[in-house]
Amino acid sequence: MLLHIWCDESVKDGKFFPNFYGGAIVENEDLIEVQNRLKNVCDAENLYREIKWQKVTDQYLKKYLNLMGVFFDLVSENKIKIRIMFTSNKNKVARLSSDHKRNEYFLLYYQFFKHAFGLSFCNRSGDITRLRINFDYLPDTTEKRNQFKDYVYRLQNQPEFQKSRIVFEKGHIAEVDSKKHLILQCLDVALGATAFRLNHKHKVIPRGKSRIGKKTIAKEKLYKFINKKICATRDNFNIGITTGLDGSLENLWMQPYRHWLFKPRNSVIDENQTKRKSS
Repeated sequence: MLLHIWCDESVKDGKFFPNFYGGAIVENEDLIEVQNRLKNVCDAENLYREIKWQKVTDQYLKKYLNLMGVFFDLVSENKIKIRIMFTSNKNKVARLSSDHKRNEYFLLYYQFFKHAFGLSFCNRSGDITRLRINFDYLPDTTEKRNQFKDYVYRLQNQPEFQKSRIVFEKGHIAEVDSKKHLILQCLDVALGATAFRLNHKHKVIPRGKSRIGKKTIAKEKLYKFINKKICATRDNFNIGITTGLDGSLENLWMQPYRHWLFKPRNSVIDENQTKRKSS
């Protein structure tokens, strides 16, 4: 089995929820169909520039609704698996070393890649599972980027990865230009919609204005559409908590769409950072 993985990050500093990471997995046998179905929508809607959450406007709303509708149809058909991780400002870690603070971005990214996909449960056949990993361009020094990719490369030596016979080459861990990867662009929209709603951006009134702007209204409509599509794969989906396992750890892999609210083990709740207290 060959798995293609795309990873992206968004919104490092959120009012309530920061540090958003997202990933999409497509099995090789589904890749051409997935790419063609998404491209067909873009061709029909004349969407030839990069698709991004920040570009959602009232004028482009219908085009984005159609594209994300097909994207989440593919998710419901289990031809794309989506994983999103984020943290909460109310979960405070009392003592963080300077190294932890300095490397927070990559430390969280590593945890996301290692655990969010449930890769240790992906291989039922016993055959070798190969990965092709595509990270959206990593915004840091060459040294830190290479160090992070080396840590990811060495994951295949860990027992849970060896048990599933997961292997990948260093040359198959790449940084890519999102403009050339439509799946990565749709992932950006899904990530942006989640961060938008969890951080109450739908309530923001522009400075000097008396009402919510048209662009914000368009984004809320797109978020509601996406949320409805997610709920079609899982009843009563709650975007702000870790998705339940329904009694089986294998669902870390099997479920088509999952959220993970990452909580450090030694964290404590800061009541001043809750939504109710902030309000």
